[in-house]
Amino acid sequence: MVKIDINCDMGEGMNNDALIMPYISSANIACGKHAGNRETMRETVLLAKKHGVKVGAHPSFDDKENFGRTEMKIPLSDLYEIVIQQIEEIELICSFSGWKMHHVKPHGALYNMAAKNKRMATVIAMAVKTVRPDLILYGLSGSYLISEAQAYGLKTASEVFADRTYQDDGSLTPRTESNALIESEEQSIQQVLKVIEHGTVTSVSGKEIKLQADTICIHGDGVHALSFAKNIYETLKMTTD
Repeated sequence: MVKIDINCDMGEGMNNDALIMPYISSANIACGKHAGNRETMRETVLLAKKHGVKVGAHPSFDDKENFGRTEMKIPLSDLYEIVIQQIEEIELICSFSGWKMHHVKPHGALYNMAAKNKRMATVIAMAVKTVRPDLILYGLSGSYLISEAQAYGLKTASEVFADRTYQDDGSLTPRTESNALIESEEQSIQQVLKVIEHGTVTSVSGKEIKLQADTICIHGDGVHALSFAKNIYETLKMTTD
């Protein structure tokens, strides 16, 4: 199989985690602020352990009402504390479960805002390093999440998406727009293969964008999450058989 990480957001109450887990290599686990609770965190960590899948914290704004997908303005000191709190939740559960935490990937609006906001990205990097400096920060390829984490001496994984479209500047198309999500399995697979083989994706306007691809994301709450995960896994496996 092509050596690239496939990650998925999990523990969000979608009831398909057990079905998707065999087809991924990293699980980003909701820490209770946008979805989940300590019980779902524990269950998801144990499920990941069973399948040998790496575990990451998936911190969010405190916003279950909007699934963490609404932009919020909070003091940077509060952001620092809320990110640390969520990472430590997963870290504690991992320690009790005998499965080491591997990475951190911000969720939803927090992820997208920090990708474009240097100060927010810096605060997130500081929080990660405070908890454990060996954790890998997953962030949007080419964004401040990557550059500021590297500036802080953290390891990073540049992320590209199997189920989202891109704007000309390399950002994700906002979910408020009708063409934000990729609904076709074929289109999803072609986007993944293109970014792996050529390091580019095609934006919604047709522009070719250069991206670093260390990890491929599939959203666990997507309608096609299971089929996308299975088909991407099997397609990548076939390329090396």
